[in-house]
Amino acid sequence: MSEMHSEEKGVVPVFDLADRMSKALREGRVSVAEMAEYLGVHRNTLGRYLSGASAPKRQTLRLWALRTGVPFKWLETGAEPEPLRPGPTSDECAIKDSNLEPTDLEHSPVASVVALRPTRAVAA
Repeated sequence: MSEMHSEEKGVVPVFDLADRMSKALREGRVSVAEMAEYLGVHRNTLGRYLSGASAPKRQTLRLWALRTGVPFKWLETGAEPEPLRPGPTSDECAIKDSNLEPTDLEHSPVASVVALRPTRAVAA
C-alpha cells in the first residue's frame, strides 16, 4: 500500500465563463436543448459558449442566469454575490404609492380639491 503524503501538489483550476455556464445549467437542471430554445439560438451556438470558443453577449448571460437561477454577477465574473442587506420597510420608503385608493382620498389634500371641482351638466 502506498504512503499518503501530507502535502498535495497540483494546480487549482480557475473556472472560466464556460465552466460557470455549464455549472449553471447543471444546477438549474436545464438541458442544452432547453436553453437553446429559451434563448432562441441553435444548439451549436451553445456548444461554442460551453467550450469557450466564443463568449455570449451580456444580455444572453442575464437570460442564462435568470433561466438557471444562478446570480448574474457570479455567472459573469465568478465573484460571489454579496449577502442581501435588509432594506427599508414600506413605511421608511421615500416614495410612496402615487395611486390613491378611495380610503386615501378621505384624508388627503386632494380630496378637498376634488370636492371643489364644479360638475358639468350632462345634456339629455
